[in-house]
Order: sequence, then C-alpha cells, then structure tokens
Amino acid sequence: MSLTPSAKGTVAFGEYKTWYRVTGNLGSGMPPVVVVHGGPGSTHDYLLPLARLAEDGRPVVHYDQIGNGGSTHLPGRGPDFWTVDLFLTELDNLLRSLGIADGYILYGQSWGGLLAARHAAARPKGLRGLVVANSPASYPLWLEEMAVLRSQLPPGVNETLLRHEAAGTTSSEEYYEAMTPFYEKHVCRLKPWPREYRASFYEVYNDPTVYYAMNGPSEFHVIGTLRDWGVEDCLPDIVVPTLVLSGRHDEATPRAVRPYQELIPDARWVIFEESSHLPHLEEPDTFHDVLTEYLKGL
Repeated sequence: MSLTPSAKGTVAFGEYKTWYRVTGNLGSGMPPVVVVHGGPGSTHDYLLPLARLAEDGRPVVHYDQIGNGGSTHLPGRGPDFWTVDLFLTELDNLLRSLGIADGYILYGQSWGGLLAARHAAARPKGLRGLVVANSPASYPLWLEEMAVLRSQLPPGVNETLLRHEAAGTTSSEEYYEAMTPFYEKHVCRLKPWPREYRASFYEVYNDPTVYYAMNGPSEFHVIGTLRDWGVEDCLPDIVVPTLVLSGRHDEATPRAVRPYQELIPDARWVIFEESSHLPHLEEPDTFHDVLTEYLKGL
C-alpha cells in the first residue's frame, strides 16, 4: 500500500531537475526517511510501499535519481558523465532544497545502499540513521557471488547467458528470456511481479542509459563503470546506528553483505527468510515491523 503524497515536484539540480515525492508532513518534528532507490538508473516506484511509514507520523521522501523517472533524462550522455559523485551531489542538493539536511534518515536499497553508505561515511551532521537494504559492499564481491548463483540455475541457462555475453548480443530476446529464471529466484520471488516493481522495471527498459553505463545489460553481468567500485574502505567511518537488511534468497548474498555488519561500528543485520532482493514487497508485514522497531529505537 502507499499513502497519498502530500507534495510532489522537482528541485533544480544545476541545469537539471530531480523529481521528488513527500508522504506526510516534513514539519512534523520527526526526521524524514529519505529513500534512495537502486539501479543505478531505476526509479522510486518499486519502493513506494515504504510510504506506509507515514502512518506513524514520520514523513517519507522518495525521489528519482537523475537520468530516469520524473527527473531529467540525458540519453546522449556517456559513461564519463554518470559517476558516483554525481549522485552523491544530487542527494546533498535534494536534502538542502527540501530543508531537511539538519535531520534525516537514509534508506538505501541495492545500488542505493552503497550510495547511502558512501554519503554516511562523510559524517553529515544531519544524518540520524542509516538502513542498507539488499546491497553488496562492492561490485567485485557481487560479481564473484553472481558466478556462484548463475552456476546453480537450471541446466543450459547459464550457457545461453554466457554465449550471448561473449557475442555482445545481450539485447536479444533469447538472452532476455534466459535472464528470467535468475530474476524469479534472486530478485523477486512473487508471481506475478507486484505492480510497483514492474513499473520500475519498465522504466529501466524504456531508458536504460544509466543502467547500461554504470551497471551493464543485467543484474549479473556488470561490465559498466561500477564493476571495480565498492564502499568497504569507508564503512568504518559510519557513526550512526545502521540497520542492514537482506533476503535469504537475495542476489546480494550473505558474503556480499557481511562487510556492512563487520566494518560499521554500530550495525545490526536482519535476514528475511522468505525473501530475495525485495523483502519490502515479498514479506511486507515482517519488513514493516523490523523497520519500525529500528526507527523507534533511534
């Protein structure tokens, strides 16, 4: 479910625009939860159920990172434009523009978790808490674990994927169909996929500029600019209470997630037993209880 937003709009980001949505009242006195979506190059849609937090009076801010959704699209920009620093600067700009930089909580999912961790490691004075959901601590770790998960797919599937990856034909229908068993096992185990997830999935499909540049053609074939990037080096610098979340069947495997718990001084890790990459959709009530308990404890 999602509550009716109290405000939608855009903020100027240099010559571009960042789209945002607020559920609840930013003047409530409770630090808002700012939701940083994955991808990179996805949209806020699949994380809309987090608006439920506003039922308890805590405002929730969703936004679309530049390059997709309601924010400025730049299909002509090459990989050198799409950098981690660009998205960190955009997040800082959003917090200032909404007047919440003095008190907020970050919820980062997948790529958004790495981005939020890097932001938190700079020790911004207004950050009150951090949630890292379904995020690897680095893409090299992610790729090592992808090889393991791919080897466990039904016979012939990984061979088909490898053949197209070697030939550079990852835009083919056969590659797309061969991706499906992995996505259904390790990304979203619900059938059919929830509307919110399908909305973000199609947004990436319609404008894959950022996703292709930074990630690659699929979740498990990372050949973009992030392939050697991670946040393990800065995790000890995070000083706010941190909640780490993942699913038992997650593409972000325990080995890829564990550095968050081991390196962040004040971190607690919860694994959702019936979930893969989207526990907020796959186990919504349990997820809400865990997140609400963490927020009340801040």
